[in-house]
Amino acid sequence: MKTVIFAAIAAATVVSAPAFAQDAAPFTGPRAGVTAGYDKFDGREGFTYGVTAGYDIAVTPGVTFGPEVSFSDTTTSAGAGAEVSRDLAASVRLGYTLTPQVLAFGKVGYANTRIDLGNGGASFEGVRYGGGLEYSVTPNTYISAEYQRSEYEANIGGRDVGLVGVGFRF
Repeated sequence: MKTVIFAAIAAATVVSAPAFAQDAAPFTGPRAGVTAGYDKFDGREGFTYGVTAGYDIAVTPGVTFGPEVSFSDTTTSAGAGAEVSRDLAASVRLGYTLTPQVLAFGKVGYANTRIDLGNGGASFEGVRYGGGLEYSVTPNTYISAEYQRSEYEANIGGRDVGLVGVGFRF
């Protein structure tokens, strides 16, 4: 599963490289932002916060596609003295321009979450999918809202995250 996800992300990166100078279409080019929101891991709730970076290219008028990476942390407990720790993700994102200022998107990718217990811990891998909306406040500034679901291979429970964010396009 990881191989397929990483291959899709690598292909998106290779495809997006020639389009780097394509700035005319809305919601395209490199972007980076910060996120915060609600986190629910295996029935336990907390607060999550993090950063994202991505690159979107125009596939056709109104449709964008590109890779995204994220890093986050959370206050959510895993129970029995364990703490959910850092979360890494690599995804591909497909968007559709609803209006000149609103982009609806869906994403799917690889997720890796660490759970700490005392002096040790373990990392758990899985698939992440979700979707949301991005609103262009200015040509270079956006706000976003999204939902993410992670399913882990080790059957340790799923994770639901609701995020809001602010970001910048370069």
